[in-house]
Amino acid sequence: MNTNPELQAPIALVTGGTSGIGREAARKLAADGFFVLVHGRDAARGAAVVEEIRGNGGRAVANYSSVATREGAEAIVATAIEHFGAVHGVVNNAGILRDGAFHKMTDENWDAVIKVHLYGGYQVTRAAWPYLREQKFGRVVMATSTSGIYGNFGQANYGAAKLGLVGLVNTLAIEGAKYQITANAVAPMAATRMTADIAPQEVLDKLDPDHVAPAVGYLLSEENQESGSVFVVGGGLVQRVAQFQNDGVTFGEPPSLEEITMRWAEISDMSNAKLGTNPVG
Repeated sequence: MNTNPELQAPIALVTGGTSGIGREAARKLAADGFFVLVHGRDAARGAAVVEEIRGNGGRAVANYSSVATREGAEAIVATAIEHFGAVHGVVNNAGILRDGAFHKMTDENWDAVIKVHLYGGYQVTRAAWPYLREQKFGRVVMATSTSGIYGNFGQANYGAAKLGLVGLVNTLAIEGAKYQITANAVAPMAATRMTADIAPQEVLDKLDPDHVAPAVGYLLSEENQESGSVFVVGGGLVQRVAQFQNDGVTFGEPPSLEEITMRWAEISDMSNAKLGTNPVG
């Protein structure tokens, strides 16, 4: 996997890697033999994570650029290339919260969350993509959320961004297949700085970020062949979630409102649903 003959290890970059889930993922990857680029916006925290990894015999370097811009994302990937000679895995974990009920949502809070999560996932992966294609190997992991999969009060911006990353994963899995690039999403359930104010402490006590990192590590591994999938991970649970579809109702001619109404129970019945596929792809 490694294009640098002097370095005999896979190389991963972890955005949002200075605290919480990202920090644990970076530490776990380093312990498992990865060379790690630790990205974050807090230089002090980043330096501490890098120092800890190096102190345990690992290899790590930090970058503090913005994931939300083309220039920042390219700088993040360039740092990995400069120090390690390649990049094999990308973990898009950087995130922020700007919660609020939808009727109170401001454009500023909507844009801020979309920029970091959805633009960040796009920009960093886009910057790394040419290297993954050229070496015909790559692993991409997006941090999605149950707030995007199922919805959550006060998180319209966050949920929209996080489910947008699942849509991105679905296409990356298709386009990356012939280059041995896999793309998957993990919806973490973990106690972090971001979740400290939105869940009871007795719930947070059961959601150590340590439970999430091993699944991320597997999805970045050469052994993993899973692609285009979403996993909820946390509190000891590792669970795949997927979209399902029923047989539907086919109309020979454009149906009337009355015809749709009469058959709506059949249209919406999921009792015999099966794993969904793209009907036009």
